Amino acid sequence: MEWIGDARLAAGPEATWYLEAAFTPGEQLGTVYDDPTTPLMVTGIEEVTAIRIPSGRLVVDAPWHDDETWRYERGLPTRSPRELAVRIPPGTYRVEIAWTAGPYEFFGEHFDGVECAATRLCISNDPAAEWEMGLGVDDDIERLQQGQQFRFGADAGAWTALTAPFRAYVDGRPVPRDSEQLPGWCERVTDESQQADLVTFTAESGGVVWLGRTKTGDVAAIVVTGGMPGAKA
Repeated sequence: MEWIGDARLAAGPEATWYLEAAFTPGEQLGTVYDDPTTPLMVTGIEEVTAIRIPSGRLVVDAPWHDDETWRYERGLPTRSPRELAVRIPPGTYRVEIAWTAGPYEFFGEHFDGVECAATRLCISNDPAAEWEMGLGVDDDIERLQQGQQFRFGADAGAWTALTAPFRAYVDGRPVPRDSEQLPGWCERVTDESQQADLVTFTAESGGVVWLGRTKTGDVAAIVVTGGMPGAKA
């Protein structure tokens, strides 16, 4: 039976186009900032790592927040992370980045303009038939106003342990963390005691988590866009 979602969460035409085009090599996503004559092209999709999610509960949030640094330094409690309401089958999933390039010149120096258009957690190989905003466990859809979006500011069960390396301070200074360096300035932290992982990636602060659902309503992908100027999602 075909799945019917809530229209209040559904991505609009522009966001849907962007979410599909960002993972289609050769597509043009727009033009270079301040240069409408140079196209911004999707150059490829790269699998950067795999992530273990043993609980099926997923957090999409920053592992640290600048405005809570003073709490990290003093070992004080911090605000709860944004856990998604949707549940996925426990397992290991690949993380992919969609890369774009838009060459530009700055003070006589030439740059390739490589950027991260979006990051995708691949839940299955089935195509996404529809896209919708991902609700957090504390989000109330009944309070969603016309035109509003739910935004965020790892495995939920292991969040505290996985984010600890990002929040460790000694004498007011962050402690160097033991993390795996990945392409695109990403990092991967593991917690073997819970068989869980955390992967950092570039995203716009206050972005939207998008769920790609199949025709039957299963989650095929979870996407966060990179926050490029003019991005439609």
